[in-house]
Amino acid sequence: MFVTDAHILHADLDAFYASVEQRDDPRLRGRPVIVGGGVVLAASYEAKACGVRTAMTGAQARRVCPQARVVEPRMSAYSEASRAVFEIFRETTPVVEGLSIDEAFLDVGGLWRIDGPPVDIAERLRRRVRGQVGLPISVGVARTKFLAKVASGVSKPDGLLVVPPDTELEFLHPLPIERLWGVGPVTARKLHDRGMMTVGDVARLRRATLTSILGAGAGHHLHALAHGLDPRTVQVGKRRRSIGAQCALGRRRRSPDELEAILAALVDRVTRRLRTGKRVCHTVTVRLRFDDFSRATRSHTLAEATDETRLILATARRLLADAAPLISRQGLTLIGAALSNLDDADAVQLALPWERRPDASLDSALDHLRDRYGTGSVTRASVLGRRVGQPVPILPD
Repeated sequence: MFVTDAHILHADLDAFYASVEQRDDPRLRGRPVIVGGGVVLAASYEAKACGVRTAMTGAQARRVCPQARVVEPRMSAYSEASRAVFEIFRETTPVVEGLSIDEAFLDVGGLWRIDGPPVDIAERLRRRVRGQVGLPISVGVARTKFLAKVASGVSKPDGLLVVPPDTELEFLHPLPIERLWGVGPVTARKLHDRGMMTVGDVARLRRATLTSILGAGAGHHLHALAHGLDPRTVQVGKRRRSIGAQCALGRRRRSPDELEAILAALVDRVTRRLRTGKRVCHTVTVRLRFDDFSRATRSHTLAEATDETRLILATARRLLADAAPLISRQGLTLIGAALSNLDDADAVQLALPWERRPDASLDSALDHLRDRYGTGSVTRASVLGRRVGQPVPILPD
């Protein structure tokens, strides 16, 4: 087998949260299922066929699919299922790169003599996930990570698609531009306004023209992808560069106090994960999505690394306050907190002299309780009596 052959797998669990609910409750199988009552976190394919989409409000989802069963999210069940699937990934090949709680890249290029061609490995993987974990999974097989990810998306639900190297552009160019990695609603609208609907339309543009429309970074990135170029390898053994969680809010306007409470719940979760992984962070980011589906981020890099909830939350609150005028004008449908530029825990902890307050020891005690007994062991007063939504991890805890 040569490195030019299709040897990268992208494995993606189908409608993950909803599939776990259908697996665990036979009454839900074959029926439209919505996970999350206030805001849709996930929908089964039966619900998607009725028009239900992630991040819809519960009321919107019930209007378009009144026969759907609505269930509350069970993040512990989803994390357990994710761990079981990732164990199968790692038993399939040691070269695994997790992308999220329900998807990963696998490089099987070195297994030809042991386990056969990649398509056979992919089929066995799908059978194992279905048989051992009870979940459907779609797999794309291609020469590059980008094409493997596109192939798994095209193969859904519960499919397998191989893109041979000699058919890559034939496969890619008829697809809608939204299939390009990094093209969201805003970028798609810019390209649609100029008459571009397919990946082939983008590929026919000169790179300079594309960068003049989208900027240098996005233009170069999409120009390469539209020609099937992606030199990235599957990364393994590399500690994650960031830790984050997010919470969909629906379209109801939230007060500043409500948003602060939700942000605090997210920060409690991610700082616990930070300390569990024996990491410290340099950069705190607040991610926002608005009513028109546009997005914004606010970030601050600390003078020194820390894992203290108090310091990270104070930074996140300032970032949220900076975005208050934008939130007031555009409405907020999602808020996220992310910690990045991570180091191992032996890095210098941030504890500036003017921040050494008498209550710092109390903060440390609260962090210890949450780390030992879970984020729900000690609840913030600001959260009492409020439904702040279900924080969703990027990768399993």
